[in-house]
Amino acid sequence: MQKKLTVYLVLLLIALFLLSIAALFIGVYQFEGHDLQAIRDLILHKPNVNASDYYVFYQIRLPRVVLAILIGSGLAVAGTCLQGMFKNPLASPDLIGITSGAVLFAAFTIVLGSAIKPYLPESIHYSLLSIMSFVGALITMSFVYKMSTVDSRTNIVVLLLSGVAITALTGAATGLLIYLSTEEQLRDLTFWTLGSLAGANWTTNLIMAVVILVSFSFLINKGKALNAMMLGEKDAEHLGIPVEKIKRRIVIFSALIVGTAVAFAGTIGFVGLIVPYILRLVFKSNYYLILPLSAVLGSILLLTADTLSRTLVAPSEIPIGILTAIMGAPIFIAILIRFKKSL
Repeated sequence: MQKKLTVYLVLLLIALFLLSIAALFIGVYQFEGHDLQAIRDLILHKPNVNASDYYVFYQIRLPRVVLAILIGSGLAVAGTCLQGMFKNPLASPDLIGITSGAVLFAAFTIVLGSAIKPYLPESIHYSLLSIMSFVGALITMSFVYKMSTVDSRTNIVVLLLSGVAITALTGAATGLLIYLSTEEQLRDLTFWTLGSLAGANWTTNLIMAVVILVSFSFLINKGKALNAMMLGEKDAEHLGIPVEKIKRRIVIFSALIVGTAVAFAGTIGFVGLIVPYILRLVFKSNYYLILPLSAVLGSILLLTADTLSRTLVAPSEIPIGILTAIMGAPIFIAILIRFKKSL
């Protein structure tokens, strides 16, 4: 099984690498040289490289490609872990309200942040938006988990209804904040609610990379534990799996990933639903294979969506959240149809 995992990982990583190279050179701005020598000079920053080419490559496109890879990977792994923990393919950060909770706290920070910053240490002013998004995601995640779980069993109806209730409540609160916002704040809120990677820079990439590395160090190797939990939590405990400890980690680190992603890119839905569903078609419910593969496939999916978002109606840009919703909604319907037939 390890050999099989390695083969699929290598194939997906090659596909991601090729897609990344293509994404760097696709867009409204056209670099001066298109041959291999010109591309090599640009990558190595040779003295003969045009200043505009250098700026677009290193300060706009490369940070954006890196952020798409990081956020896509994080959202896919978070969605996969949540589905394994809840034992249901409908559990994803956006469908159960985690994303909307993070968006609400981000909106609160954008509209009212200037009023509360004087009372906070100056050291956290820059990261306040990320911290508040994480808090919002953590609160909603904890609420959904407690509401839908009884005697270590998750009621899928309660799970989805909790998500609907949270999304409606946070949507109403976000709407109120939009009503109270200034024109400049309204533009920022529109960015968060529709999603975009246009604000990517090396600082946000560094923070997102640290969040991903820390979260993955606790989550990415939990495939066998999730497989055991699929058989039942009591059976998993008899096999020596620390079920409650793993569930707490999934709750905390999924909220951390989603909260940070929302802070830097706004609402990007359905990635945590689409990726595990595609992999489950091939590998069934073997999380030992699905979990690490989802990290790469999530990057491929979001990078593809972002490349399309900035090229389909160039020079304008389609919000990336719209594209992921268009891709994810049919898959969500397909999951519901399969779930209906299994009743």
